[in-house]
Amino acid sequence: MNISRRVFLGSVAAAPAAARLFAAGQTHGPKIGVTDWNLKKTGDLDAVALAKSLGFDGVQVSLGRKPVDGKLPLDNADIQAQYLARAKQQNIALAGTCLDILHVNFLKNDKLGQKWVADGIPITKTLNAGVMLLPFFGKGALETAQERDYVADVLKEVAGEAERAGILLGLEDTISAEDNVRIMDRIKSPAVRVYYDVGNSNRNGFDVPKEIRWLGKARICQMHLKDKGYIGDGPIDFTAVMKAITEIGYDGFANLETSSPSGSIEDDMRRNLKAVREYLEAVKKS
Repeated sequence: MNISRRVFLGSVAAAPAAARLFAAGQTHGPKIGVTDWNLKKTGDLDAVALAKSLGFDGVQVSLGRKPVDGKLPLDNADIQAQYLARAKQQNIALAGTCLDILHVNFLKNDKLGQKWVADGIPITKTLNAGVMLLPFFGKGALETAQERDYVADVLKEVAGEAERAGILLGLEDTISAEDNVRIMDRIKSPAVRVYYDVGNSNRNGFDVPKEIRWLGKARICQMHLKDKGYIGDGPIDFTAVMKAITEIGYDGFANLETSSPSGSIEDDMRRNLKAVREYLEAVKKS
């Protein structure tokens, strides 16, 4: 479906005043991580070693979709300790968590969603992951202004807890950068930011480099990189994307959320990681 490109007529809101509350660790570009679910190891400790062996800087961990005794699967001190030990052993970061269960209990209309957000914050803190992705897709997508306002009000109630824990809550969805910032403005917390997915935004008709520049480093907590097929083979102009990312000084994690066209996870992840790093190097040299 062809959707007309959005044109920014001005800033919806200024960047959060406390934008540097959660400082990033480097200044020469993004760190490249990978999602455990695209490694086909959702909520599996083995994803940590696999990500390291493939050359990634970090691995994003799913908190699971099916509750265990009324709790998130990773709401278990022993499992959390194992993740921390494995990450230390492999010398790799736990590059954020994903509150997968919001694909089941939609934050826009299910009270359980708010409970899961609150429960996921201390888990993410214990894992030293920094960012918890909140997904809004399928039947849970934010399709109306009323739904977006409702989600903003729900998150406003838990944002203080995230601030105290030093955790960022990342909005990943199918709406524009402008609409995401309207949600953030309603919440009024530096702990809620955009989890920018270049594939989702491109597929929904938005100008990805323009949105990245408009949001700026201060309003993006983390990113997903993907394309149709291999990185660089689909419709996304990764040279333009990497140039925008570099220009805003983004230095957090950009996690690959890429498929495996060949069926070999290892081969395809290596290929995509190599492509991303080549795009970054080329932009730096240009």
